[in-house]
Amino acid sequence: MPKRSVSSILLITAIGFLAWQGAGGAKPKDEMLELYGLFVDAVEKVESNYVRSVPRKELLESAIEGMLQNLDPHSTYINTAEWKQFRRQIEGRFGGIGIQVGIDEETKRLRVIAPMVGTPAYEAGILAGDQIVEIDGKPAEGMSPDRAVEVLTGRPGTDVKLAVLHEGDEDPTTITITRAIIDVPSVLGDHRKPNDDWDFMIDKDKKIGYLRVTSFIQKTPEELKAALDQLRDEGVKGVIIDLRDDPGGLLSAAVETAELFLPSGEIVSTRGRNTPSRRYEAHKDSPFEDLPLVVIINQNSASASEILSAALQDHKRASIVGQRSYGKGSVQGLIDLDDGNSILKLTIASYYRPSGENIHRFKNSKPTDKWGVTPDPGLEVKLPFKEYVAWFLGRRNRDQESAARGHRQPAAEPAAKPAEKPEAKKAETPKDKPEAKKAETPVDGKTKAPGASPHRPAAGPFVDKQLDKALEVMRARLEAKPKSA
Repeated sequence: MPKRSVSSILLITAIGFLAWQGAGGAKPKDEMLELYGLFVDAVEKVESNYVRSVPRKELLESAIEGMLQNLDPHSTYINTAEWKQFRRQIEGRFGGIGIQVGIDEETKRLRVIAPMVGTPAYEAGILAGDQIVEIDGKPAEGMSPDRAVEVLTGRPGTDVKLAVLHEGDEDPTTITITRAIIDVPSVLGDHRKPNDDWDFMIDKDKKIGYLRVTSFIQKTPEELKAALDQLRDEGVKGVIIDLRDDPGGLLSAAVETAELFLPSGEIVSTRGRNTPSRRYEAHKDSPFEDLPLVVIINQNSASASEILSAALQDHKRASIVGQRSYGKGSVQGLIDLDDGNSILKLTIASYYRPSGENIHRFKNSKPTDKWGVTPDPGLEVKLPFKEYVAWFLGRRNRDQESAARGHRQPAAEPAAKPAEKPEAKKAETPKDKPEAKKAETPVDGKTKAPGASPHRPAAGPFVDKQLDKALEVMRARLEAKPKSA
């Protein structure tokens, strides 16, 4: 780097420093000048001595990205070239594979928070908790979640190849996924009716409804209200809301959903160091304020799903069953940079429960710290990883079969009765192409069951301990309710 350029940078940074000092900066003048000089010296040495020529713009952008990456996984720099792609993602429909990604706190690798039900990633066997090692043959090490979303997004019908490391596996598994328009319902039932509509009544004898929320998008509150209205017409007595593997979504959707059940009171608040605090409250008549609720969460319930479950728990509107949630309670703001095209997506605040407790799991947070949402005492149902995999695959298989056949027996009933003829037919006709195609997925050139490995057995009979516990809690609550109520 020419000395004149170095001097110019030092002059610019010094001017910026003086302006920053006038705005209340905390660092002493000599220390800040020393740090700026160190940075410029490092840029000069890299530019002069690195094994290949690197554009100065790339070096400086990498420095910005490194600074933000060290703060938290959700703060990132979006440059001019990425800005148009980012706007497409936040403004409209786009082709993708249907996953939300974050950063694994231990390995610092990209981590699948959850695949969306019915999307290409879900059908291909991608699991919540999978670590993404490569994307299209290129290492994903050091890649931010936003950058990963940009790479995974593309024209519908095109393929993307992921190398993912499943928990318990030693070697990555390569899975090819075809992009599609991601536009799936966010509110599902447990099984479908013969006409292919979701049946939201899981226990017809006790009149218990079941609503599975896969993500919080703009239409989620509307879909939930429609399902609740349908259940009310059917004489529903209580409802189970399943938020497991729900990676979250829009704050507004979580607030509007909470308003369906809370007639008044705080839903969530946000607080930051240099941003105004905000409180979101229920302030209108709730159509379902007296409906008994049980909410199921797990280690992959994040963001908006944590806001809803925390609000219902703090107001004692719902019993919370399952496992402690993920702990994603940070608010990102978009801050324009001086070039007019680049922006910082910076964490500026955190979500707080109505009780005042923190939701976000900060860097270096301990299990003993308060973050996320914890099930009510006596209602924790932990699933070891193998059991979680069996549940995930079983749930996915039920969804696939339900969509194909238009009907599936409710989970509240005993396991499906032995069907000797279908089993025999399947065993005696291994060349049955439709069944083979449905049950198998090419992985690394080999054929094996989706998601299966020595540590990840193929799904057996569908068992859902957490849902069983939720049903147990709801049935006990309804039995204890006065008959006149």
